[in-house]
Amino acid sequence: MNRMRRYRAGLAAEAAAALMLRARGWRIVARRMKTPLGEIDIIAQRGGVTAFIEVKKRKHHEDAIAALRPQQQRRLIKAARWWLAAHPQALNGACRFDLVAVNEWMWPVHLVNVLDAGELGQW
Repeated sequence: MNRMRRYRAGLAAEAAAALMLRARGWRIVARRMKTPLGEIDIIAQRGGVTAFIEVKKRKHHEDAIAALRPQQQRRLIKAARWWLAAHPQALNGACRFDLVAVNEWMWPVHLVNVLDAGELGQW
């Protein structure tokens, strides 16, 4: 798959993930949030919880989970720290890292708290 097709497939996966999250009552705070330390696919809030969500499009949901490699996990944590520094009110509630696994033939699957980054204040 060429670069442009992968880019478009990623955009479509993120749109599907955002649609599913909205349908479940999440408010999308940001999409494709670019920070100097990395990008966060989706930042969403619901009931005092702020979720930093990575979206992975794979043929099988298990492959999506495996695709969240340690280097990418570190990048996501650093980017979330950067965002939280600019939005400290989010620390009043719970913060976590989720993953939305997307494939062509199924409704996206929202996996909660896939990355344990410790207490936010200790990052």
